[in-house]
Amino acid sequence: MIMAMWLCKHLNSNLLTRDNLTERKSSSVATEARKHYQKFKRVPSTLLIRLIQQRLTEEDCVKRGWILDGIPETREQALVIQTLGIAPRHVIVLNAPDTVLIERNLGKRIDPQTREIYHTTFDWPPEPEVQDRLIEPEGISEQETAQKLLVYHRNIIKLLPSYPRVLKTINADQPCVDVFYQALTFVQSGHRSNAPFTPRVLLLGPMGSGKSLQAGLLAQKYGLVNVCCGQLLKETVADKSKVGELIWSFLEKKVTVPDSVILKMLTERLDQQDCVQRGWVLHGFPRDVDQAQRLDGLGYVPNRVFFLNVPLDSIMERLTLRRIDPVTGERYHLMYKPPPTMEIQARLSQHPRDAEERVKLKVDLYYRNSTELEHFYRWAIAINGDQDPYTVFEYIESGIINPLPRKVL
Repeated sequence: MIMAMWLCKHLNSNLLTRDNLTERKSSSVATEARKHYQKFKRVPSTLLIRLIQQRLTEEDCVKRGWILDGIPETREQALVIQTLGIAPRHVIVLNAPDTVLIERNLGKRIDPQTREIYHTTFDWPPEPEVQDRLIEPEGISEQETAQKLLVYHRNIIKLLPSYPRVLKTINADQPCVDVFYQALTFVQSGHRSNAPFTPRVLLLGPMGSGKSLQAGLLAQKYGLVNVCCGQLLKETVADKSKVGELIWSFLEKKVTVPDSVILKMLTERLDQQDCVQRGWVLHGFPRDVDQAQRLDGLGYVPNRVFFLNVPLDSIMERLTLRRIDPVTGERYHLMYKPPPTMEIQARLSQHPRDAEERVKLKVDLYYRNSTELEHFYRWAIAINGDQDPYTVFEYIESGIINPLPRKVL
């Protein structure tokens, strides 16, 4: 926390922590998060990520940047954040022996007025009035700290692979000033794009094939703009632009939005400077060959296309077993992430889109159109999406870095 605060002051950036996100008075999401914390002593990942999304769209974060402290805490959170296109340019891990961390934590004190953090040994304020009002924060006893460290070590091993090429580990068992300057030097360095050209990537596959996750990983590693057609529809409607109002008129009547309207929305996004300069990864469109031809005809031609193929049985397993806790907002999977208690399991509900019949219908519709799409994108790369997501990502990455194979006709 201290290191993050120092970096924010030096860089004139914004510090985002779980505490200051949930303490915001102007946010209904923060109010909901506080209620959950008061009742369950934790903030569900879904609420925390919504708070981050909300905060990052505000003007000060857009202009001055941000530092996330202690978030994400788990691999699951990291994957969801990446899927949303939130991609930190630098990730720092501070390492120190547990005995040192426990000792440091015991001396931590907080100024209730400024929320500044001090330490009884390393950073004691010189002003007597500040010293007098310092308080000991909750949860810093030796036993509580040891328990938190146990959970941290369990999660960090799975979390670190989410941030290849932007990660730096710093030994924190040295003077704070030395740690700070190492961290500052790292965050002030720029990363060159790993991509050998400006990528325009198209991901195709049925629902549940992992397109959103792979798009998030590509955006993270190569700095691409993550263009999800479904998310873009929601954002355009929320902007209340002319196109947004037009889209809403169709959604309100529960009528399919015409291709011409979707293409207008997409072309406006793909014409923006960030997409032109950094490249993009598009998913959720096109869904059939007519849409692909129209996109191509407008000049938005992808230079890499990937088909993520997943068997129906695997898709059904991934989607129809998903559940949400209506009380905490926490998401579960009956096979991969079952609820911890029978009480929670009894109140879980299923989102209508994950119903078996609806999933089958959408997957069937995709595969009915996929043959023509495969013929249209003859040079596309087919990937088995029924694997660990990082294995799938390695295949996609290989397809981006290496030249396209010449196919003999």
